[in-house]
Amino acid sequence: MRTSSNPVFRRLPRQEGVGGYANFGSGVAGAGQFGQQQPHGQYPPQQYGEAPQYQAPPATRSMTIDDVVTKTGITLAVLAVSAVISYALTNANTSLAPAFVIGGGLIGLVLVLVATFGNKMDNPAIVLSYAVAEGFFLGALSFMFTNIEFGGAGGSALIGQAVLGTFGVFAGMLVVYKTGAIRVTPRFTRMIVGALIGVVVLALGNLVASFFIDGGLGLRDGGPIAIIFSLVCIAIAAFSFLLDFDAADQLIRAQAPEKAAWGVAFGLTITLVWLYVEILRLLSYFQND
Repeated sequence: MRTSSNPVFRRLPRQEGVGGYANFGSGVAGAGQFGQQQPHGQYPPQQYGEAPQYQAPPATRSMTIDDVVTKTGITLAVLAVSAVISYALTNANTSLAPAFVIGGGLIGLVLVLVATFGNKMDNPAIVLSYAVAEGFFLGALSFMFTNIEFGGAGGSALIGQAVLGTFGVFAGMLVVYKTGAIRVTPRFTRMIVGALIGVVVLALGNLVASFFIDGGLGLRDGGPIAIIFSLVCIAIAAFSFLLDFDAADQLIRAQAPEKAAWGVAFGLTITLVWLYVEILRLLSYFQND
């Protein structure tokens, strides 16, 4: 399987052997151990008419595209509801905005790290908790970008434009992937991963520089360099969807368990959140001019 730029997809369990995915697809759980304990053709002794002492658990159903769509839809619905609630609360009390942005962002980051390094990407509780945290983060951040009190552009229409732009890019890249206009190759994957690492390093460098220089490196001050940087981030996020789609496709072909669809939804949501923030930021630059 090709490596995705999204860390969530990279940490999903890999296929082992032919026709199986991790420990799935190899028959009934525990069947191998049971078969080793009992010689061929022999079974545990039992009295005539008694129920068998061993009952195999049901096999795990393989993941399908419908599972991916359903789990992603549920995750995005939870995120959207949380964002609306966050926006309404910050609109009623503007002092809550910084707390929601910082708190939601940090909680979301912690959940991503726990899911990624703890191999819990397919845990629905973690995925939906992330959706709630990022919903509060995005709702408050959107309010700050459009509220004059926080130096925003003014006008909630900016949020609608960012949402349309986000899902427009998502739909466009899905068409590009399905038509094969851009093939996901190992070289393409390395390019996107390298670009992603470069963007992260630049963003961290700009943050550190902002502590000593007003505006930092100029990557987020709304000037020409900031506009170019946001466009680069949007492009990388867009191309990352191709890697995410390919990773999901590989999971389906490898007959991953149904629960793995939560991991796919998790990864796609992370990319969507990043893309929305960058589009919203870019639109605010032009609105302020």
